[in-house]
Amino acid sequence: MNSPEEELKYQIALSLLPDVGPVLARNLVSYCGSVEEVFKKKKSQLEKIPGIGPVTATSIISHNTFERAEQEVLFIRKYKIESLFYLDERYPARLKNCDDAPVMLFMKGEANLNEHRLLAVVGTRSASEYGRELTEQLISKLAPYNVTIVSGMAYGIDIIAHRQALKHHLQTIGVMAHGLDRIYPELHKPTAEKMLQNGGLLTEYISKTNPDRENFPSRNRIVAGMCDATIVVESGIKGGALITADIANSYNRDVFAFPGRVSDEYSLGCNELIRKNKAMLVQTANELAEVMQWTVEELKPAQAKKQLKIFHELKGDEKILVEILQQNGKTDIDTLTLQARMPVSKVSTTLLSLEFAGVLKVLPGKMFELV
Repeated sequence: MNSPEEELKYQIALSLLPDVGPVLARNLVSYCGSVEEVFKKKKSQLEKIPGIGPVTATSIISHNTFERAEQEVLFIRKYKIESLFYLDERYPARLKNCDDAPVMLFMKGEANLNEHRLLAVVGTRSASEYGRELTEQLISKLAPYNVTIVSGMAYGIDIIAHRQALKHHLQTIGVMAHGLDRIYPELHKPTAEKMLQNGGLLTEYISKTNPDRENFPSRNRIVAGMCDATIVVESGIKGGALITADIANSYNRDVFAFPGRVSDEYSLGCNELIRKNKAMLVQTANELAEVMQWTVEELKPAQAKKQLKIFHELKGDEKILVEILQQNGKTDIDTLTLQARMPVSKVSTTLLSLEFAGVLKVLPGKMFELV
């Protein structure tokens, strides 16, 4: 059995393979049985895996990513960075169910990436006074709901959202478009350091990765995928916030937008999202909370077990899954399978039976929750 460092080296090496994106990487692990086995298969064996042709198989066989992976393991250990492989329990469950979710994430801080309420707050880098006021009001009014605020650490709406979350003692997570060896923009370093105490910094990129332009749209899919909903506060007709909203829609997540005057440049994007039914119009935090069915008095799943609202005699496997859902709240099928120690086929069948009995409901992102 490999040591944790050796296992981490294989995981990082997998994420660095050229021509192998997240979907193919997961296919490789699934068909090979483990990350290590991916690198031990012959070219002829790799070519039989769906999506892996001769070119990609050759690339995997002749890879030279281990040396770079070993360097990253040393960096991770030195700076106490948490590495999250997509099969790990602490990997964000909502994101895991997105087809293009990264196989590796790296985090600094104390954030719970599977908190029961996560909201992406995004918008223009050129925030107006109107956008600033909206963001401040939104987060101050959301404070009683204990919502985790997720954004991208950029100028404008992003950094306003992070700072307001800190002000109101809400957990806040910044998703970076570069490695954790730097903060970009550097001006936001003091805020980033405070976030480590109540939230954290998250990225899919290894150290020494520059904040290149192409990394930001990729970063946006993490912001959208790890959250229950996305709200666009203020945006021009083009921009990263609209990309995040489109991605959130593709993940079947709730999207909201604040409306603005038709003459305001940085309200045009929000108004367009609303006009095309890509976002729900909201004017207050309470409206958003009402749609999301968030209540101030609701306890966290870890604080109080949810009581079943119907009478249903639970069988052995059903009882195991229900107890996990009572403890965790919203939970994805991979986590249920792992914690219940059952075959995924049995978990799927049992979940379907519980759904028919009215004991649980299926949520977007292949999540399950007791009714």
